[in-house]
Amino acid sequence: MISRDDSLIGSAPAFLDLIDQVSRAAPLDRPLLVIGERGTGKELIAARLHFLSNRWDKAYQKLNCAALPETLLESELFGYEPGAFTGAAKRRAGRFEAAHEGTLFLDEIGNMSLNAQEKLLRVIEYGEFERVGGTETQQVDVRVIGATNIDLPSAADNGKFRHDLLDRLAFDVLTIPPLRARPEDIPELAEHFGRSMAHECEWPTFPGFTGRAMDQLVSYDWPGNIRELKNVIERAVYSAWDGEDPIDAIVFDPFKSPFRPRGTTSAVGSSKTSIQTERSVDISATHPASNGERALRDGITTLGDGGSVDYRAAVAAAERDILEAALKACRYNQRAAADRLGLSYDQLRHAMKKHGLTGPSEAA
Repeated sequence: MISRDDSLIGSAPAFLDLIDQVSRAAPLDRPLLVIGERGTGKELIAARLHFLSNRWDKAYQKLNCAALPETLLESELFGYEPGAFTGAAKRRAGRFEAAHEGTLFLDEIGNMSLNAQEKLLRVIEYGEFERVGGTETQQVDVRVIGATNIDLPSAADNGKFRHDLLDRLAFDVLTIPPLRARPEDIPELAEHFGRSMAHECEWPTFPGFTGRAMDQLVSYDWPGNIRELKNVIERAVYSAWDGEDPIDAIVFDPFKSPFRPRGTTSAVGSSKTSIQTERSVDISATHPASNGERALRDGITTLGDGGSVDYRAAVAAAERDILEAALKACRYNQRAAADRLGLSYDQLRHAMKKHGLTGPSEAA
């Protein structure tokens, strides 16, 4: 989750256009929609809309509509009367009453049931509702900001979202550009998250990133947007341990491991695939056929001719050769070699110990 303490950072034209739209829409006391892919910072935009509005000093309530089933969602939104359902021993005010004269941010509004949408429409239209299990009409003054990562017009055409509610909410629609549409903001965001994590790790300074690492960050597709970027940067910083040298090792997929359970692999982004391919080419280009490779080839030939092979010895020789090739290609920087092989630093160290490999430890 992107922390609400993180600043809205960026200078890309698409991002600056959005911020300008937010500044113009915030003072107008109208419902709004914030649309964007996962991890783009919809909650940050909603908070900015509230705190730049005339309601900035009033309540700001937030509710994730996808986190609750229909019955609980209505109770959470509108409150309930005693005896409304099993366990309702006393009256409870809902989010609308708590947000009176302020703002209610409804995240994942596209997941709301049609019944809840009908009640929401009435509150937005007339400022009134009944608590669950009650008959007394409650009056509130609440500005509603909805957010979703689905296409609401298509959902409405498919009968999954009310057209009249969509019309009422869409006084203006603020669509957040994905991170891949603003690559010039990636270095600034990476530095911001990197410095924050370095401070958390109690580093005296933050050394920044190597050119190779930054090229990988900028060229990556970022399906998880800023949330994913933050996770990747924080992972890279904490994995660097000391922070003495610029960060070079970037791990986009923390699940990548030779020990990952089979049958659960998923497709990866094209950028990630190209990076992995380039690393494989780098290692093979600097390491011609070795004893281990020849042992494997000879073993396959021998088996084909009806002979026998010492499987463990052949695989061990090939494994040792791959480790040596990776270390040599990375000038014996063990963290960089681990990254190229898709291993963690500890896994690489264990493999080196297994094969009796030594070399300059952490050489640049």
